[in-house]
Amino acid sequence: MYNPFTLEGKTILVTGASAGIGREIAIDCSKMGACIYAVGRNAERLNETISQMDGIDHKSLVCDLTSRQDVNALVSELPKLDGVVHCAGIGQRIPCMLLDETDIDEVMDINFKAPVLLQTEIMAQKKLNKGASIVIISSIASWSPTIGNSIYSASKGALISYAKCLGLELAPKQIRVNCISPAMVWTDLAKKDGINEETLKADEERYPLKRYGRPADIAHLAIYLLSDASTWMTNSNIEITGGGKLS
Repeated sequence: MYNPFTLEGKTILVTGASAGIGREIAIDCSKMGACIYAVGRNAERLNETISQMDGIDHKSLVCDLTSRQDVNALVSELPKLDGVVHCAGIGQRIPCMLLDETDIDEVMDINFKAPVLLQTEIMAQKKLNKGASIVIISSIASWSPTIGNSIYSASKGALISYAKCLGLELAPKQIRVNCISPAMVWTDLAKKDGINEETLKADEERYPLKRYGRPADIAHLAIYLLSDASTWMTNSNIEITGGGKLS
């Protein structure tokens, strides 16, 4: 049966694969035939991800992406890749007047600096096949302000700007770079954001489709961007918001 979205024969690296959106992307890509290299900081949770995948050739890699030594060692272990999904990240809610340097460094190091330097090392070690696809998980927080979310929002905006430059530089090699910017998605990260679940459920009513996203909603979009169905698509930032412009 013809399937333009198949990932058969593709090898894909997914960071943040131990939970949430990253875990769902890794699992769903395996179901589409991909061989997954799943990266995270917690070996037990990574093994849980691997246990839910289809296929047997996947590999979990424990790595602190803020450590240059860990990143260099990680990339050295990798085969040639057909896809990279940068999904690892943290949230933070601190009012602007209370921010200090450590708060800024914590978020920017993990959400922005880590994926940029990982991608740099992947390119330096020539680990990308021609025609590969890079998917960066950003957020509508890059343009949709909420109280206490300034540094998280800034980190996600920085990723989009970086991705557009990276896409131009890699286009001659037919390597594509795209961002996905979700609105609220039901993950453990959302639930740990200092907002009670009742308030979150009430907020869902603002969405035209009357619900927050699910990790699978984001994973299915990532599959499209990783597949050959999107070979004429690069330098895009796709907002997936349940139908609303949420400011």
